[in-house]
Amino acid sequence: MLVLGVDPGSQVTGYGLVEKRERDNDLTCIHYGQISPPRDMPFYKRIHYIFQGITDIMSRYEPQEMAIEDLFYSKNIQSSLKLGHARGAVLIASVQCGVRIFEYTPLEIKKSVAGYGRASKEQVRSMIRMILKLKDTPNLDASDALAAAICHHNWSRFKSL
Repeated sequence: MLVLGVDPGSQVTGYGLVEKRERDNDLTCIHYGQISPPRDMPFYKRIHYIFQGITDIMSRYEPQEMAIEDLFYSKNIQSSLKLGHARGAVLIASVQCGVRIFEYTPLEIKKSVAGYGRASKEQVRSMIRMILKLKDTPNLDASDALAAAICHHNWSRFKSL
């Protein structure tokens, strides 16, 4: 099964595609990257840029499911609102493409890959490199997205029992 993990953000949205093979339960990274709208672009156009980018990725790779980080609450209301808009663009793209959506808290994602819910972004990235046997180092947004995809693969294994 191919899962698209997404780490939404209004400035940078990370994504990663992780496939699990049925025969050996091995996880393989298919592709990862980031969607970065130009900073001088008006906010509403950045949101559309993110929507279009996720739609293009889903059309190209045809994932069966998407794992996305659930909203977390921060002290900066402005940042939370902008993050919510970016997240909404990703959710709508998923619905439009017919991809099932699964949401996980940052704590669940970190615990799933690093064994500790308060792991740093760098610790998560290090574990992602080991789990997926990556030769290169993804940026932090892409590694968070890959972590969401791995988290979903781990949780879906337990849901099927």
